[in-house]
Amino acid sequence: MNYTLVSVTLIMFIAAIVLAKGFKFPRNIWVLFVSQPLVLCVSPVITFIGGLLSSKIAPDPTLATLPLTFMIVGVALGTFSVAYFSIRLGRKKATSLGFIVGILATLLAMQAAITANFYLLIIAAFFLGVSLAFVQQLRFAALESVSIDDGPKVLSALMLSGILAAFIGPEVALMGKDWITSPHGYAGSFLGLSGLLVIALIIFQLFSNPHIATQEELSQPARPLSDIAKQPIFIIAMLSAAIGYGLMSFLMTATPISMHDMMGHSLEDTKWVLQSHVTAMFLPSLVTGYLIKRFGETTIMLVGTLMFALVAVIALQGQQVMHYWWALVLLGIGWNFLFITGTVLLPRSYHAHERFKVQALNDFSIFTIQAIASLGAGWLLFSSSWHTLVYISMPFVVIMFFVCLWNLKSSKQLKAIQN
Repeated sequence: MNYTLVSVTLIMFIAAIVLAKGFKFPRNIWVLFVSQPLVLCVSPVITFIGGLLSSKIAPDPTLATLPLTFMIVGVALGTFSVAYFSIRLGRKKATSLGFIVGILATLLAMQAAITANFYLLIIAAFFLGVSLAFVQQLRFAALESVSIDDGPKVLSALMLSGILAAFIGPEVALMGKDWITSPHGYAGSFLGLSGLLVIALIIFQLFSNPHIATQEELSQPARPLSDIAKQPIFIIAMLSAAIGYGLMSFLMTATPISMHDMMGHSLEDTKWVLQSHVTAMFLPSLVTGYLIKRFGETTIMLVGTLMFALVAVIALQGQQVMHYWWALVLLGIGWNFLFITGTVLLPRSYHAHERFKVQALNDFSIFTIQAIASLGAGWLLFSSSWHTLVYISMPFVVIMFFVCLWNLKSSKQLKAIQN
C-alpha cells in the first residue's frame, strides 16, 4: 500500500484519540472502531471495481451497476436476518455469522471474476450486502454500549473509523487486481477483500453484548411496529438517513462509469475522487457529534441538506476531475450530517425491548431506497446523461428541507409540552 494510506490511517487514529479525550471509551467501542471498517471495505470495492468489471462481462452495459444494486438489496433484506438472529443469538454471535457470510461471498465474487460470470457476481454482491446489514446495525450496538449523553460522541468516533474503508478498500482492489489470472482482472481484488473480513472476524470476538434493558422492561408488551412507525420522530429520523443515503448512492454509483468510461478520466483519478468522497463521508465525524450537541439536530440536518444543494450546483458546472471531486466531497459531508442525525434521533422512537425490530425497519427502508437509487443511476446514466441525474436529485433536496422544518416544529412542540 502507498504512503497516503499509511498517513491517513495514522491521522485517523490520532483523531480518534483526540475525540476520546476526557472520555474513556469502553472496549466494545474500540473493537467496533477497528473491525467495522475492515468489513465496510466491501462497499467501496464493489463501487470502484463492480461497475468496471460488470461493464465488460454484463450482457448489456446498462446493467453495469446491477451488482452494486444487488449488494444494497442484500443490505435491505438482510436487516430482517439481523433482527431475527440478534434476538435469538445476541449481537455478537449474529454479527459473527454475518462476517462469515461476507467471507464466503468474497470467494464467490472471486470465482465470478475468474469465469467472467456476471450472474455469479450479482449473487456474490447480494450476499456481501447481507453481510453489510449486520455491520450497519453495529452503530446501534455502539449507542447501547454507552450513556445517552455520550451517544453522539461515540457514534462520531465509530463513523470516523470509516476513513480506513475509504482507503484500504480501493487500494486492496487496485493492488490485488492481477494477483489471480482472470479474463478482465479483479479476481485478486476479491481475494484481498476476503482477507480483510477474516481479520475483522477475529478482532470482533473481543466484543461483548451490551445489557441495556432490565427484566421489568423486557416483560412489558412491545408496541405494534405500525404504531411506532407513525411517530413523527421515527419518520423524521428515517427520512434523514434514507434521503441522505439515497441521494449519495444515486450520484456516487454513477461516478466511476461517468468519469472513467464516458469522460475518459484515468483510473487513478477516478480512484482518488472515490477515496476523497468516502473520506468526506467519515472525516466530519470528528466534529459531528460535538456540533449536534452544540447546535442541535435540526441545524446539522439543515446544513447537510444545504451541502446536497451545493452538489447539484457544482455538478452542473462541468465534468472535469475537479468538478467531480468537489461534488463528491460535498456529497460525502452532506451524507455524514444527515445519516448521523437520523441515527441519533431514531432511539427516541422506541423502548429498549423494541429496538431490534425498529432498527430493522429503519435500515430496511433506508437501504431499499438506496437500492432503487443505485439501480436507477446506471440506467439513467447510459440512457441520458450525468446532468440528468443531477436534475433528478433536486426534488429530493427540496423534500429534505421540508423534513428539517418538520423536525424544528416537532422539537418546539415537545419542549412546549415538557415546560
